[in-house]
Amino acid sequence: MATARSALPANFPPPPASPSPRPPRAPTAATSPRRRKSLATATPAELVALQPSEAAALLTAAARARDLRLGRALHARLLRAGSLLEADAVVANSLLTLYSKCGAVAAARSVFDGMRGGPRDLVSWTAMASCLARSGAEDEALRLFAGLLEEGLLPNAFTLCAAAQACFAGELFYLAGDAILGFVFKTGFWGTDVSVGCALIDMFAKNGDLVAARLVFDGLIERTVVVWTLLITRYVQGDYPDKALELFLDMLENGFQPDQYTMSSMLSACTELGSFRLGQQLHSLALRLGLVSDSCVICGLVDMYSKSHTGQLMQNARKVFEQMPKHNVMSWTALLSGYVQCGLLDNKVIALFCEMLKEGIRPNHITYSSMLKACANLSDQYSGRQIHAHCIKSSLASVNVVGNALVSMYLESGCMGEARRAFDQLYEKNMVSFSCDFDGDGRSNTSKDYHIESMDVGISTFTFASLISAAASVGLLTKGQQLHALSLKAGFGLDRGIGNSLVSMYSRCGYLEDACQAFDEMNDHNVISWTSMISGLAKHGHAERALALFQDMISAGVKPNDVTYIAVLSACSHAGLVKEGKEHFRLMQKDHGLIPRMEHYACVVDLLGRSGLVEEALDFIYKMPCKADALVWKTLLGACKTHDNMEIGEIAANHVIELEPQDPAPYVLLSNLYADAGLWEEVARIRSLMREKNLSKETGLSWMHVENTIHEFRAGDTSHPRAEEIYSKLDTLIREIKGMGYVPDTSIVLHDMPDELKEQCLLQHSEKIAVAFGLISCTSATKPIRIFKNLRVCADCHSALKYVSKATGKEIILRDSNRFHRMKNGKCSCGEYW
Repeated sequence: MATARSALPANFPPPPASPSPRPPRAPTAATSPRRRKSLATATPAELVALQPSEAAALLTAAARARDLRLGRALHARLLRAGSLLEADAVVANSLLTLYSKCGAVAAARSVFDGMRGGPRDLVSWTAMASCLARSGAEDEALRLFAGLLEEGLLPNAFTLCAAAQACFAGELFYLAGDAILGFVFKTGFWGTDVSVGCALIDMFAKNGDLVAARLVFDGLIERTVVVWTLLITRYVQGDYPDKALELFLDMLENGFQPDQYTMSSMLSACTELGSFRLGQQLHSLALRLGLVSDSCVICGLVDMYSKSHTGQLMQNARKVFEQMPKHNVMSWTALLSGYVQCGLLDNKVIALFCEMLKEGIRPNHITYSSMLKACANLSDQYSGRQIHAHCIKSSLASVNVVGNALVSMYLESGCMGEARRAFDQLYEKNMVSFSCDFDGDGRSNTSKDYHIESMDVGISTFTFASLISAAASVGLLTKGQQLHALSLKAGFGLDRGIGNSLVSMYSRCGYLEDACQAFDEMNDHNVISWTSMISGLAKHGHAERALALFQDMISAGVKPNDVTYIAVLSACSHAGLVKEGKEHFRLMQKDHGLIPRMEHYACVVDLLGRSGLVEEALDFIYKMPCKADALVWKTLLGACKTHDNMEIGEIAANHVIELEPQDPAPYVLLSNLYADAGLWEEVARIRSLMREKNLSKETGLSWMHVENTIHEFRAGDTSHPRAEEIYSKLDTLIREIKGMGYVPDTSIVLHDMPDELKEQCLLQHSEKIAVAFGLISCTSATKPIRIFKNLRVCADCHSALKYVSKATGKEIILRDSNRFHRMKNGKCSCGEYW
């Protein structure tokens, strides 16, 4: 098993105790220590002598410095001084504004309520409404707006901005958004005031109505860089990067110069579009405008290059990163995530993570998620457990994205027990309290003002989507179905993110028809929805349906991304559609401008190799515009094993060993090639090399879920409590299927031993043990037996399970590392092509 121990110190450096403190604000004249002391010790007589303009200036200075302590001291002295607050509206409003800007809502409300019958004017109402809208009390802000109108006051631009901000919340937008828009027209601010225009754009955009936001933008007589940047940003955030790009080009044509915020949003748009050539042009523009010193722009560049998924552009990401005068958690996370997503240098990524810790940078939940994925790629539970400990120390282990990554890491490392425990902890933290809030018929037991988003457990659409995804990773269908039901009860049935997770979960758990139903019930499909369904169909052996759905996606005007094409090419590969696969590989570049990643090249090599075109696959690798990585060569090596091509197999194995010397896979596959040819001396030499390098073959593991319990099986496993019953049933099955024509394929046992011992080894493979257990534990006559396997199913087990399905009349669904095998009446959905 490959590990990263050689790249690690004995232990990871400890995470920094706390984030680096912010540098203190430079003191102003009013907030300097000497001035603060003089104000705090001033006598009432001295404060009485203050002119209203001086008191207002002091309060304004404190507000600008966000110095709440000084503001409270001034307030206390002014109260002792007499009637200045009661008599002067400017002073009272300055105090109210101070509390508002410092987030002291209760103090601001107290000042505002104390102004009844006194100097309360439009400024007072506006400051209080703005304070409430910013602090999450949007409904109260709108009530205050109504009170202002009842007082006979006419709202100004600032008042309307506060009212529009209060409508950012969805329910209030539908209740009051049109009314606020009507007041904008009535008071003459439509198109004439930039601040009101920005507030309306935000109000519509945050409620998903970007068409109305664009109408507001088009109606503005005067536009600033701020307005252009705001709408560009909202387009990117709303998943419309193409519209953001069009608007950015219009901005340049109209003579506006982008600032660092515009550039940061546009880099995100390029990343979403997968247009890294455009990203390089933006990099050049940022250099010319002197924006590359801004941390947000630099982080955007690192993120953009990192998500290119190619080694060449990752070098650009590293160069930009190294040019930063000071690194922060965003830049480190972007770089580490890029390396992990590329599948490059997983060992070195962990070493880079150690450098990050040594710099005193505190990782966030995204950083930990990426590092756990790197450990999963390496099947390295040693490093994964250390990172898990860091997550616990940082109180981030229960964050959804981290918990999900923990499940995947333990699963990929073969630690099913830990994977299940990680899932259970994630599920219990998020769902137990939530589940208790619903009675048996699905009605909420709480008051009708109850909001799921406000729960302490953090239930949201993202929570459901994350948990459903985690359930799919472990194969916990029952939990996934419970989550599906709870999401419907919570009113999240129409959420696209949850719908996408359901499509993936049902297809990964072997319920393809339920996945299709979840897909069909979605009102709005995005590229993730289409890609998940195409991938599900391909892995279940329905290549033609997958390719037809891909054409429907194109017809619907949804642009495929690089992941979509991995699914499409995989569908072609699993069905032997060589001509169609080559054409799709060509069109992804010609029609959609997508730069092939290593995964796409590996898919083409797999497509050719599975069809027996091993020489053509090797020629394709040599003609690649970039150097092939270990994934591509391993794919070719696997094809050589299937088609007994030792000459090219040796070439491929040598490349993999050179690129990833700690990976046992090339040694195992090459050893298998030699064993097939009867070259036992070469087999012994390879295995001796593996022992010297402390490499071991990944252990085969099969598992099932029975009555909410995971049952694991390994080859020759006798540790199960019902082992005696299992092997008795297995012996009976073998005798029965031999009578039907099953002949054990001893050629796949790659040891120099008699055929009788080879057959005994075959009959104790984990898949066969799991099937025997499934037959003695499953009481339903119609329910299929579902088995999960961490490796590719061997040819003998594939043949034996088909015979078992015919002999018992039971459907067997096996999910191996490549695809699904649905075996029924002696036939498999893979069509003998896997």
